[in-house]
Amino acid sequence: MEKYIMGIDNGGTITKAALYTLGGKEVGIASKKTKMIMPKPYHTERDMYELWEANLAVIRELINHCSIDTSKIVGLAITGHGNGLYLSDKKGEPVYNGIISTDNRAKKYIEEWYGDSNFEEKVLPKTMQSVWAGQPVALLRWLKDYQPSVIEEADYIFTVKDYVRFKLTGEAFLELTDVSGTNLLNVRDRCYDQQLLSFFGIDDLIDKLPPLKQSTDYCGAITKEIAEMTGLQEGTPVAGGIFDIAASAVASGLVKEDRLAIVAGTWSINEYITKKPVIDRELFMTSIYCLDDYWLTTEASPTSASNLEWFIDHFMIEEKQQCALTGQSIYDICNELVEETTPEESQLVFFPFLFGSNTVPHATSCFIGMNSWHEKKHFIQAVYEGIVFGHIYHIERLLKYIEKPEASRIAGGVTKSDVWLQIFADSLQIPLEIVEVKEHGTLGTAMCAAVMNGDYESIKEAAEAMVKVNRMIQPRPENKAIYEKKYQQYKQTLAKMEEVWKVGI
Repeated sequence: MEKYIMGIDNGGTITKAALYTLGGKEVGIASKKTKMIMPKPYHTERDMYELWEANLAVIRELINHCSIDTSKIVGLAITGHGNGLYLSDKKGEPVYNGIISTDNRAKKYIEEWYGDSNFEEKVLPKTMQSVWAGQPVALLRWLKDYQPSVIEEADYIFTVKDYVRFKLTGEAFLELTDVSGTNLLNVRDRCYDQQLLSFFGIDDLIDKLPPLKQSTDYCGAITKEIAEMTGLQEGTPVAGGIFDIAASAVASGLVKEDRLAIVAGTWSINEYITKKPVIDRELFMTSIYCLDDYWLTTEASPTSASNLEWFIDHFMIEEKQQCALTGQSIYDICNELVEETTPEESQLVFFPFLFGSNTVPHATSCFIGMNSWHEKKHFIQAVYEGIVFGHIYHIERLLKYIEKPEASRIAGGVTKSDVWLQIFADSLQIPLEIVEVKEHGTLGTAMCAAVMNGDYESIKEAAEAMVKVNRMIQPRPENKAIYEKKYQQYKQTLAKMEEVWKVGI
């Protein structure tokens, strides 16, 4: 009997569900967009009822599209954006809007915590990561100080994927790879830590943290009610799932230490795996990986492809209307416009800080160097390049700890744009390996279900069987000097802008 596994991804504001064979072949996919709510500056939220309905909808659509016997779906698992905050009562009813990881309302606590000598002496050795405003520790502290009734009403503290899994199964857990990136966990010892939470002023909330599970652990089954609402079989087992940055990494085949992984999505994610955890105040995060004895070393910020989405929504309205009539993709139009340019013809600089930055204090987004001859194609080119340079800014930090890799795996929406991939390759001057998968998040988390069921002994074995590299983008040596000069201009201008942002404009 052919077996299928399902992966569900709640990254950013897009919910997706995909079905795979155990060989990694995609059988079908469904997606639904939810709204980002911005009630105040720096607040980025979502309606958790809409989120839940989106998950039910994509499961139903996927099952109807694939037209298969759902008894052959032998397991499912969920991934989602890391950090942010999703609070519910014991019945799974939300007590507040879901908060997305781009939220920056709690930034005042970050300087306070970094200024405390205990951070470096007692906190960092346990958490192995920086602290920033979109993490649960900061958001919980903000809610305690400004909306304490919300905290009182909450029974459970979840990340997005763990909340959705709770709704599907009725069993509440937090999964290790995900919670290891939140500062809620003593990552070194893999446990909750009262003293650690006390540093953040939230130690009284420890009882609201659900029990811990691993990515491939059994975490309950589809209930009768959910089966009736979705078409899934009652009793279908659900695995722990995985942090989205780890899902994309494993779906890119990051199971060896000689590769870099880049994920260009809502966040700029840049990472590698190692058996020796890196602890450095300047490093974004060391988190638990889904391979035994491995750690995921990550540099990241909310500075990637979501900036392009914003530009399209605000400045390409006519083009979007045209696409609605013709069926053409708005992203194809963006690519065509950038292809009309050359790397050297415009020196327009874009800083991809529309959703803030955890590495550049007080940063906001802007274009530098505009003049009257610039056309829309140059602005889109600058957005593409600014996002690439934002990734390189992080990769330079990672290269303090590893040798420059011979190649990099790359994931995210950027993989659908050859022109954008070429800018990445030319700027990095390393080959980019593109794997044969449309949705890295859903495939990566589906592997967890396959291992849970015993179809593979480990995530490594699953990745080696299910991940296939289908092409490689080679860097063009003739563009090396051009992009080196443009990146240096980006960094030099960034250093000058830091002073402007600090005093405010």
